[in-house]
Amino acid sequence: MIIVQVKEGELIERALKKFKRKFEKTGIVKELRRRQAFQKPSVTNRKKMMKAVYVQQLRTVED
Repeated sequence: MIIVQVKEGELIERALKKFKRKFEKTGIVKELRRRQAFQKPSVTNRKKMMKAVYVQQLRTVED
């Protein structure tokens, strides 16, 4: 839980800015995006193989 100390008379925009900064530092959004984009290891390996084949074909065309 994120707690933001607000001084008396402080503008709400400033308090909101503090909250956003603290929220960003926790890395919650990054973690959520990383989990949403989860790929099975087999898919990851297949993509690596496809990339390796593509790069190898480019190199043979260059020569």
